[in-house]
Amino acid sequence: MTTHPTIPPSMKAVCFNEPGGPDVLHVESIAVPTPGRGEVLIRVMAAGVNRPDVIQRQGLYPPPPGANPRLGLEIAGEVVACGAPLEDSTMPAIGSRVCALTNGGGYAEYCLAPVGQCLPWPDGFDAVQAAALPETYFTVWSNLFMPSLPSAGTRVLIHGGTSGIGTTAIQLVRAFGGEAFATAGSAEKCALCETLGARAINYREEDFLARIRAMTQDEGVNTILDMIGGAYFNRNLKSLAPEGRLVIIALQGGAKAEQADLARIMTRRLIVTGSNLRPRDAATKARIARGLQTHVWPLLAKGVIRPLIYATFPLEQAADAQSAMETGEHSGKIILRVASD
Repeated sequence: MTTHPTIPPSMKAVCFNEPGGPDVLHVESIAVPTPGRGEVLIRVMAAGVNRPDVIQRQGLYPPPPGANPRLGLEIAGEVVACGAPLEDSTMPAIGSRVCALTNGGGYAEYCLAPVGQCLPWPDGFDAVQAAALPETYFTVWSNLFMPSLPSAGTRVLIHGGTSGIGTTAIQLVRAFGGEAFATAGSAEKCALCETLGARAINYREEDFLARIRAMTQDEGVNTILDMIGGAYFNRNLKSLAPEGRLVIIALQGGAKAEQADLARIMTRRLIVTGSNLRPRDAATKARIARGLQTHVWPLLAKGVIRPLIYATFPLEQAADAQSAMETGEHSGKIILRVASD
């Protein structure tokens, strides 16, 4: 194992002993982990706060077998130790600055990550910006751009347009020649979606199905990226063009679709699929990372697309960061600051 000489034996980490509200989160001193084969140890400078972290804290989203049970799915920092390399991988140099999709444990001063889930900071990025990338970009890229890039002019409806996922999806769809539509819950949030390049729909004031039909001359959209689930299911189907695709990535509006219109799926040859990033295997996540580094990282370095940062909090205020996420008032990413760059 290759290590940095200054790794301490213990670290601060955000923990919780039982499910509950944000107040169950507290900082403990625990041992710094040791990287295994194909893993790197990262000194965390910043960590992203995501909806799955909130749901896990509530006791509604248990980590998959073998995952770190602590919170935190994306980080940015400095590589300080490397385990033995895998046969098909090269370990980064000690001191390299990377962002990583983790298997848990990112709310801490040090965190392990599989080497295939690590990416270099895009040129010109700092730790906060780099930490805002992995969870949302892995999710959007794998669901909208794999296994192949969509053709130019593809119409994509993105629900939750000002979330971390939404702001990422709008920018990527536009960058690759698509037409983006987005739902949001206020005039201000709709204005942000428009600034990013989407045609926005205020779902609190108008029916998104009627607006999609009007904006597409009744043709519908080709793809829908949906984090609502059951409550939107039938309207989503009616918003799709023939051979369109509905991709469900979260269930904020429920896991059951009442009176689902299966006949519409058949007669219009629709595809309904779902995706959950965290349980996917390391090889799949590594393929997503390679696609991002090839196609997306150059756009980030050029400033064509950028993560939107809503707020930052120190590690010790992880409870406040999650409370801010639960209000639903944020636009873009919430980040924990852990150490200086």
